[in-house]
Amino acid sequence: MGSSEADDEQLLKSFLAEVSEAERDNEVIRILGCFKLNPFEHLKLSFDSAPDEVKKQYRKLSLLVHPDKCKHPKAQEAFAALAKAQQLLLDPQERGYILDQVHAAKEELRAKRKKELKKDSASKIKFQVDEISEEEGRLKKDEEETKEMWKKKREHEEKWEETRDQRVSSWRDFMKTGKKARKGEIKPPKLKTEDANKSYVQRPVKRA
Repeated sequence: MGSSEADDEQLLKSFLAEVSEAERDNEVIRILGCFKLNPFEHLKLSFDSAPDEVKKQYRKLSLLVHPDKCKHPKAQEAFAALAKAQQLLLDPQERGYILDQVHAAKEELRAKRKKELKKDSASKIKFQVDEISEEEGRLKKDEEETKEMWKKKREHEEKWEETRDQRVSSWRDFMKTGKKARKGEIKPPKLKTEDANKSYVQRPVKRA
């Protein structure tokens, strides 16, 4: 073992010494919850990880959930799952088969998303067209209401102008009759309310 590997081993032991039981239990739960046909997920590795990275990650995680160190009842099961994952990823044929499956799944997912995106885009465009149609409908209605309002206003103004001469004439007649009685019309007598030579108010005498 070289100095670099010895240093890594020492760091790993220091790390594991500080790991709590809860963290070990959580790792067991994570491993057992992984998709069984994806060893990359078990070892928390990317699909382009090199064999050296596989070995290094396996050692770290296997020590974390080793039944001698972890008290979780399913620690042995998790430990075995990690060993299986390493075996598959270090076998070129198995690794190639797994990556082919991964790429096929990715293409299928990409095609599905593209189809959904196309569908969503069509729905979005339809929604926008509907919105525009509704807005045009509202604008048309507002325009018609505005035209109707102006039409009524113009009709009112025209009627007002048509009756202007009649109103002026009526006003003049009113002013005349207010100052001068019409011909043949008898004015009512003015009542004297007070006589200068008498100390009482003169009232009209009722005739039998």
